Amino acid sequence: QVQLVESGGGLVQAGGSLRLSCAASGSIVSIGAMGWYRQAPGKLRDMVATITSRGTTNYADSVKGRFTISRDNAKNTVYLQMNSLKPEDTAVYYCQAAVLVTTAFVNYSGQGTQVTVSS
Repeated sequence: QVQLVESGGGLVQAGGSLRLSCAASGSIVSIGAMGWYRQAPGKLRDMVATITSRGTTNYADSVKGRFTISRDNAKNTVYLQMNSLKPEDTAVYYCQAAVLVTTAFVNYSGQGTQVTVSS
């Protein structure tokens, strides 16, 4: 069993910053790609940023230059530093990870953390 637990969400004014964390625990052999996704009310879940096990990153155009994804492989943790936040960044943010369990990679998702940006 693998669990992903997010933290760091909250309410912030436009222009402010937040840092999200997501720690994986359980029967983990290793972790491949990790990422952050978000879902606003009435909308589909969208990719925000991803990072491979070697540190290659990818960002949605809407967050480039404002958000930074990073990971600590020793702690099985992925982070999302969010700067210059905008009201349109308001959403539930989910982390996802491809976890090697025994002999196969399985995708896991956290329970989500709410980010609300006020104007």
